[in-house]
Amino acid sequence: MFIDDYFIEGEDRIRFTREQGSRFAKEVADDFNPLHDADATRFCIPGDLLFAVFLARYGVSQHMEFTFSGMVAEDVELLLPEPADHLLIRDAQDRDYLDILRGGDTSHDETLTQNLTRNYVEFSGHTFPHILEPLLAGANVILNPARPMVMYLSMTIDLDRLDVSNPQLVGGDHKIDIDGKRGNVELLFNLVENGEVVGRGAKRLVLGGLREYDKDAMDAAIADFDHRKKVYFDS
Repeated sequence: MFIDDYFIEGEDRIRFTREQGSRFAKEVADDFNPLHDADATRFCIPGDLLFAVFLARYGVSQHMEFTFSGMVAEDVELLLPEPADHLLIRDAQDRDYLDILRGGDTSHDETLTQNLTRNYVEFSGHTFPHILEPLLAGANVILNPARPMVMYLSMTIDLDRLDVSNPQLVGGDHKIDIDGKRGNVELLFNLVENGEVVGRGAKRLVLGGLREYDKDAMDAAIADFDHRKKVYFDS
């Protein structure tokens, strides 16, 4: 699968280099979060890359919940448990990073796995600015431009059936709840194939360091995003 280029697998564990994490973020997810730059001081592996890898390894289940509890740095070795309804992803020092709950039937069809991965990651990678900017503006808040704090908390997918091959993600009624300088965001979506809703899901984020909305600062942040993307693909 295409995902094989973005991780290094041992007998019972996987790890990621900075270059692999950064390339996945930019070339697959269209995600230009500075945390995923290969030279970033606080670099971390994209949560969507972890989702993609574990979907490829364990298959697509009708019900899936991914809850993130730690940021994966370069070359951290994650141990691979045997397939089960509850998977706790840890490193050799017993640090927790990801909790996965699965239910219903499971498919290992490569076409479904690959298309669902690509479609979800593309949707997820466009969180900023495409989805977050209008939500923040509507709530009259903005992320701290100097140090934006956006944490990927969890995601859920429910499929009504598994005899599908290329379900597209269609955004739904996204929600934002502000409490002082913190915020909780829930991005809702449907999974649609041939015009029929075959599933639904949600991605949840935690925001920090919020301040009163400033259009000039938001415009500058979006311009910086666009510039970083252009420089990367032009180089």
